[in-house]
Amino acid sequence: MAEIELRSVVKRYGTQPVVRDLSLRIEDGEFLVLVGASGCGKSTTLRMIAGLETADAGDLLIGQRRVNDVPPRDRDLAMVFQSYALYPHLTVADNIGFSMALRGLPRDQIRARVRQAAASLQLEALLDRKPKALSGGQRQRVALARAIVREPQAFLMDEPLSNLDAKLRAETRVELKRLHQRLGTTTVYVTHDQTEAMTMGDRIAVMQHGDVAQLATPREVYEAPANLFVAGFIGSPGMNVLRGQLELLEETPLVRLGGQTLPLAGVPVGHVADRVGREVLLGLRPETLSLGSTNGEAGLRGTVEVVEPSGSRTYVHLASEGQRLVADLDTLAIPDLRPGDQVSLRVRADQLHLFDPATERAVLHTSRLSVGAALA
Repeated sequence: MAEIELRSVVKRYGTQPVVRDLSLRIEDGEFLVLVGASGCGKSTTLRMIAGLETADAGDLLIGQRRVNDVPPRDRDLAMVFQSYALYPHLTVADNIGFSMALRGLPRDQIRARVRQAAASLQLEALLDRKPKALSGGQRQRVALARAIVREPQAFLMDEPLSNLDAKLRAETRVELKRLHQRLGTTTVYVTHDQTEAMTMGDRIAVMQHGDVAQLATPREVYEAPANLFVAGFIGSPGMNVLRGQLELLEETPLVRLGGQTLPLAGVPVGHVADRVGREVLLGLRPETLSLGSTNGEAGLRGTVEVVEPSGSRTYVHLASEGQRLVADLDTLAIPDLRPGDQVSLRVRADQLHLFDPATERAVLHTSRLSVGAALA
């Protein structure tokens, strides 16, 4: 196991920078997820760690050793790609043990480690089959087992579950977490799927335009997104963002949204004094909204536009004061809604977010006020 560190790393294709002055430290034994939209530089970053791409500037360190000029085979890393890259003429057992056979390890040791890896990924019954006799999910698990048996300093995984169906993807996520908990090997995992990032990572590095927009635990990224991009990317559905005006009424800050106002109850005036009278962006997580009369609580009125049943949850898309938002509601706790219905929404005052319209940076998260985490 080893820590991995990138110091001011830059990668360009021609004159176009795809990774911009990236600095990142991955702790020994950590499961770090690089997540972001296509083209954000996450896979390029992983390939530079692996040695498959060369950094144009900056330093890459593995176990405190600078590896910029070290070839991939000498970095002691195991990489799992989106494509399985299995040898079609070899059995599952031979595919898993191939790297050990190349290193000349004793056959008994190879067999023991192959069976141990196969057991951890439920492949014992498939060891004598060839890849053509396996499903896509089974092939991906063979590729994972081939990486595990190497016992490397770190695992690098580039969207390894994207070819699996939804059920198998969820099952394999759990297996990967169990494996990491058992092996404790440093893991860098790349995905565009925010659900994978949230459920698997010890920390998440949300990438935007070739740099890290936010690096934090899944809960921190969800509860206190650093900017609008993170707020919209993390969470499903993404955060609602409404444009309004920050005002003050009897020492209580509030956001005016057309003809409606949303009090920022419990927010000290000092946290937002310099923004009174200015435009702000108000962020509301869909799951922090609930249906029903506000009874003096913070709330909004809206018109139902689209209803999306999704089993235990129902996504209700609404228009309010010329702006659109979505509420993530408990299916069993709401009436049968139809387009055109007028509804009232309660808003959790302890789950509000304010962003600066010019910089798109977070200004305030009401959930963090109790621990003094209002942002400047």
